[in-house]
Amino acid sequence: MASPIKFAHVVLRTARFEEMLRWWTTVLQADVRFGNDFIAFLSYDEEHHRVAMVNMPGLADPEEGQAGVEHFAFTYETPDDLFDTYKRLKAEGIGTYWTIHHGATLSAYYRDPDGNQVELQIDTMSLPEADDFMRSPVFAANPIGIDVNLDELIGRYEAGDLSVLAYPADAGAA
Repeated sequence: MASPIKFAHVVLRTARFEEMLRWWTTVLQADVRFGNDFIAFLSYDEEHHRVAMVNMPGLADPEEGQAGVEHFAFTYETPDDLFDTYKRLKAEGIGTYWTIHHGATLSAYYRDPDGNQVELQIDTMSLPEADDFMRSPVFAANPIGIDVNLDELIGRYEAGDLSVLAYPADAGAA
């Protein structure tokens, strides 16, 4: 049996089509590869589309406590990429609702206009290190991670303190 070679895209249905389109193109710095009044296909890389939106006026908002997707996550290449994106979005009035160090990733969480949760992250470990970390007692003791103040962390990082990217040794006790 073969496994997929990549995750291709996600399609969102919305009654807030224009607002969602603006939010997602702003957050991901995506281009609309095709769009009309019914559907839009967005991409931020070589893929023809990564996110699509379908305009469905009259949809009800999802209710709290319902089953569904928890969040979508997008990985940036460097800390500077993530931090610059955080600062750009903050300046545009798009704020986080949670910033956390998961151990293997450092993450900023956002909500789009429909309430979908979006994680923007960087890897803080190599893939083999992350795999080992997720099998460790430190991860087992705290599989979610520790809250961080991203503004403070960015200030320290920009002052040359690269230790802010490392997961604290005592985080498993959190």
